[in-house]
Formats: sequence, C-alpha cells, structure tokens
Amino acid sequence: MLGAVRAALVTACFVCMARPVAADDKVSFAMDLMPTLKARCAVCHMTGGEPGGMALTPDTAWSDLVGRDAMGLPSMKRVNPGEPQSSYLMHKLWGSHRTVGGNGSRMPLHQPPLTAALIADFEIWVLAGAPNN
Repeated sequence: MLGAVRAALVTACFVCMARPVAADDKVSFAMDLMPTLKARCAVCHMTGGEPGGMALTPDTAWSDLVGRDAMGLPSMKRVNPGEPQSSYLMHKLWGSHRTVGGNGSRMPLHQPPLTAALIADFEIWVLAGAPNN
C-alpha cells in the first residue's frame, strides 16, 4: 500500500513539474483551440447574446475574443495578444477572474475545468500574439 501511495506522489510531482509555457511553442487557433471552443464553449456562447456577449463558433470566435473589451470589465481585454496575465479569457480558464475584478464562474460553466494541457495551449497562443491561424 505504501509503495502505491509513494508511486502516486512521485507521478504527481512529475506532472506538476511540467515545463513552463513558452511563446515560441506553436499552437494553431483553428486546429488546436477551435475544437475545444466548439465542444466546450460554443454550447453556451452561440450567438453573442448570451452572458459574456460573445459567440465562440468557428466563424466568429477569433474576432469576438482578440482585442475586445471583456464585458463587465472594460479595463481588461478578452484576449490581449502577448499578455496572458491581462487576458480575461485566461483568468476565466484559470479560475482567477475574481482576483482581477471579474465576476461569474470559472469557465466552462457547469462542466469540469479544461485540462492543464488545454489551458497551457490557450496560454501559448496568447503569448504568441493570438494569431488567427
């Protein structure tokens, strides 16, 4: 039993020591992020009339996210290219949105949080300037 606990702790330590996010990593908005936005976000954010005021469907997601003021928090952009810490989307995914003056729930709503790997992909994309690629 102690061996199994020790193995689980060692595994957890290695997971936590994953390499830091770097701007030179490559993430494609269309290929890497859009499937997640479509499956986990567009269910609620379909027309732009929903809370948050954005449509996260393939034809509108990028333009509704990048460089746009965050609804209810105009001091912050939804996605501020190159700046994950000042991108409200990142705070909503990290669950730290209330610490920057935001409100509501962590996203995606009524679902488990995105995996650390998926959140890292969003962060890499923002660091790279949030290209429409």
